[in-house]
Amino acid sequence: MENPGAGVCAGRRVDARGADEPCDVLVVGGGAAGLSLAHRLSRDTDLTVTLVEAPDGPLRPAERTWCYWSAEPDGFEDAVTTSWSKLRIHGRDGAGLVVDPAPMRYRMLRSAQLEHLVLDGLSRSPRGRIVRATVDAVRNVADGAEVRATGPDGRGLTLRGRTVFDSRPLRALPPARTRLLQHFRGWFVRTVGERFDPGVADLMDFRVPQPAHGLAFGYVLPLSPDHALVEYTEFSRSPLTTAAYDAALEQYARAVLRLGPYDVTSAEQGVIPMTDARFPRQVGPSVFRIGTAGGATRPATGYTFAALQRQNRAVAAALRRGQLTVPAPHGRRARAMDAVLLRALDTGRIEGPDFFTRLFRRTPPERLLRFLDGDTRLYEDVAVGLHCPVGPMLRTACELPFLRRRPADTAGTAVHREESTR
Repeated sequence: MENPGAGVCAGRRVDARGADEPCDVLVVGGGAAGLSLAHRLSRDTDLTVTLVEAPDGPLRPAERTWCYWSAEPDGFEDAVTTSWSKLRIHGRDGAGLVVDPAPMRYRMLRSAQLEHLVLDGLSRSPRGRIVRATVDAVRNVADGAEVRATGPDGRGLTLRGRTVFDSRPLRALPPARTRLLQHFRGWFVRTVGERFDPGVADLMDFRVPQPAHGLAFGYVLPLSPDHALVEYTEFSRSPLTTAAYDAALEQYARAVLRLGPYDVTSAEQGVIPMTDARFPRQVGPSVFRIGTAGGATRPATGYTFAALQRQNRAVAAALRRGQLTVPAPHGRRARAMDAVLLRALDTGRIEGPDFFTRLFRRTPPERLLRFLDGDTRLYEDVAVGLHCPVGPMLRTACELPFLRRRPADTAGTAVHREESTR
């Protein structure tokens, strides 16, 4: 954007002090949650929309990768880097299972492409505005809400809207009974020879050393026969050092994938909360939280992007009717099942690699992907549940009501593959 911090509204420049009439909707944050909501509202409503995102500098996040599965066109096609029709799981025994979840495809979005798609659409819309600024505070006011921010030139500005959707990470996660992290580091690698099958994405590869507590797996997204994102992921209580991730990636690339000579062209790293905490979605009459801060991340898998899109469609429909509501991104049944699974993983009552491998081997792939997104019906949840270790899960379900929710020290809320989830 030229002249960042001024932004664009209705084809004209906006004074950096924000001294104009309030817009209908202010969206705070340029991650997957903020970008995709602004994109949806600008396409599906007649509302004026302002997107506030950080200017270039240390507060602006590095480029990220988000993956999700979808069966239908969703408006993001022009930003999709690539997609896969087949997925592969490797158990600890080394056996590989390739599944075809048709009509779904697994899609990769890079943050730069998604941002370009959304900002280009907003800048061309007579109702769109982009403001580059660092948000200092969001608060409710008598006729809506306001965002106080600092522009790239150091000047303060105040933006007003009838509704604000805030995607900024929380300072601390809400109290929870179980609190794990999905943490990872990925390398984009170039190999000397053709080492990857571009038609198959390796979703979970458990042929890596398992930690004493939690689980670990490899993750491979081929972009071409000699180019892929290779990632090491853990579900555990604490993240690793960068050196430890790199050592695990080196071992996976050489000993498991047998890539031979390769170059690392770039890297990305992140942390996704996996918790049964209750995330408040509304923080005043006109301010709502979205994204991970609003509970959009699926607790047991870390996937976020598909839940965001379901929520965005519902928000757009409500606003068209003149209503102001943000539905829960995941239903009560899904949250209850996730709470049981998280506790069972955290206590070691179930072996994570064996649990997920069994699910993929015994469940129709299209149903399982919808289950992982929280988009299945009761009878489908029951069918999936029959493939779980019943004893440990029942014991865990019985003890959960008696466990106290404990406050968190800090929030590990950096979102990567917002399905970033994921």
